[in-house]
Amino acid sequence: MSTVLFVVTGARTWTLSDGTAHPTGYWAEELLAPYRLLTDAGHDVAFATPGGVAPVVDAGSLAEGDADAIAAIPGLAAPLTLADIDPAAYDAVYYPGGHGPMQDLATDADSAALITATVEAGRPLAAVCHGLAALLPARTAAGRPIVAGRRITGFSDEEERIGGLADRAPFLLESSLRELGADIVVAEPWSDHTVVDGLLITGQNPQSSASAAAALLAILA
Repeated sequence: MSTVLFVVTGARTWTLSDGTAHPTGYWAEELLAPYRLLTDAGHDVAFATPGGVAPVVDAGSLAEGDADAIAAIPGLAAPLTLADIDPAAYDAVYYPGGHGPMQDLATDADSAALITATVEAGRPLAAVCHGLAALLPARTAAGRPIVAGRRITGFSDEEERIGGLADRAPFLLESSLRELGADIVVAEPWSDHTVVDGLLITGQNPQSSASAAAALLAILA
């Protein structure tokens, strides 16, 4: 069986363009659904965050029973330090979302290096929703954006508008990925939409968490 590294945001807030510190973290469903599918299939999951800080869940994402389920996940409360990760030690890497990645992983050099190493070694990389913010700083060895020319999806500008934060967002994820040359395809807001481009798997939103994980499982099989 495989070992999958979950790279989780360590951010507690997202600083908006007006200076507001918007409370956030990772999105519960985007961590729990893939974790359950992967571990139920017999795969191992490890966790890493920038600085090795304990990640926090976005309180707005919690459904009944989620808090207890999160508390029971081994290793999540004491994650590995992202800077210490050896990419070759993992068979695949997965990035859950929540607005937290827009604060830290969108500019994290260690995360970017991990993504580059994973993609260029031919190992699967998956990301859901705002987890795709981690792809923004990642470059190939030749200095080209990792997402350039790749068919992907991610949290749409329209979904950000519906959520009420687009007007104060320092940047919009869909637009930013498109500016880097990504062939980004978004579906109707809040619909289950996953795109697979080779070994790169992307899900649009929380509703896409399970389908993105299923696509990763199919590749690992």
